[in-house]
Amino acid sequence: MNKEKTDELVEIFAGTSIDAEIVNSLLNNSKIPSFKKDVNMGTLAPWQVSAGGAGAVKIMINSNDYKAAQSIVEEYTRNKAK
Repeated sequence: MNKEKTDELVEIFAGTSIDAEIVNSLLNNSKIPSFKKDVNMGTLAPWQVSAGGAGAVKIMINSNDYKAAQSIVEEYTRNKAK
């Protein structure tokens, strides 16, 4: 019997400390549990952190919440670009 994997942690966003904090808050306000990963690099050397690049702060969520979280992250990214 081939069982689908669920309840895995997946990365939904990677960016600067500020962007990661905003995305984390948006997700939590939408009742999607999330947490920040690799926060220390963004705090200790923010000039070395590029959005999605080396040293980026990552937002992790449960894989079951991916679709809902993806639409929130995409909307934030779209609005930020304006």
